[in-house]
Parts: sequence; structure tokens; C-alpha cells
Amino acid sequence: MTEETKFVKEPEEETQEYILQKNKKTKLGVTILIAFLVLLICGIIVSNIFFTN
Repeated sequence: MTEETKFVKEPEEETQEYILQKNKKTKLGVTILIAFLVLLICGIIVSNIFFTN
């Protein structure tokens, strides 16, 4: 019997096959990653505006 790998593990699930858990560490990590990507994109846009003038 094979168990399929899930992307996000719900807290009540008993599976070991998952990529991310729904807990504070994962939510904090994803929040930091998204904030970093938004800052990076904003930096690229600002530098493009600054260097084309």
C-alpha cells in the first residue's frame, strides 16, 4: 500500500508523507519568504525607474 505525498499536512492528519505542515514555523517561513520576494521585486522596479532616467 502506498500513501500519496501531500503538499500541506493538516494538524489532525496522521501521515508522514508531506512537504509543508500547518504550524507556526511554516507560516513564519512562508511569510518571510513572500516579504523578501516582494522587496526584491520592488527593488528591481525602483532601480529600473532610477537607471532609465
